[in-house]
Amino acid sequence: MALINGLYGVTIDNDLRLTENVKAALAGGVSVIQYRDKSSSAEKKYDLAVRLKKLCAGKALFIINDDVSLAKSVDADGVHLGKDDADIHKARQLLGDKIIGVSCYNELSLAEKAQSEGADYVAFGRFYSSTTKPAAIQASPDLITAAKKSLSVPVIAIGGITVNNAGLLIEAGADAIAVVNGLFKQPDIKKTAQDYCALFQK
Repeated sequence: MALINGLYGVTIDNDLRLTENVKAALAGGVSVIQYRDKSSSAEKKYDLAVRLKKLCAGKALFIINDDVSLAKSVDADGVHLGKDDADIHKARQLLGDKIIGVSCYNELSLAEKAQSEGADYVAFGRFYSSTTKPAAIQASPDLITAAKKSLSVPVIAIGGITVNNAGLLIEAGADAIAVVNGLFKQPDIKKTAQDYCALFQK
């Protein structure tokens, strides 16, 4: 089984119930938590990252969005990089054998390049309309199928994914489904996480 698989939860920026919501997601079976925070101070991000890492210990992988230095300082399981973040080589130098994931939008060539440079997984999307990134580039489920034929690293789908539309992406070959609002803005986060995880058992 791929190192990154199943339900991949991405936290909501400035979530006042962050730790409680992550606890609920973990109870529901999420396999990866990515801490994404674009607004907090460096000190607050460090404190929250330490807290989340403790929650995830033994239950899920803990990935930091964008911030390689923060990932290093809290000894996270890895970092996720976008096109405007640190490059893979620099991240690898700082993090050693930690997990490095890379956003590849709707471009298989970007994913192939990322894999050749040492990325441990790649993410494509958005696949559906997304309130987190409404202007994000659109990707097709066919891209996942093509990527699975071309790549050896896990392939992640992200962007507007819900329990109702995730199945198509899993059928296309996605190793994991990354979800923001579709998980953390639901009234019952634990139950929603369980519903996502059940899709991987079909």
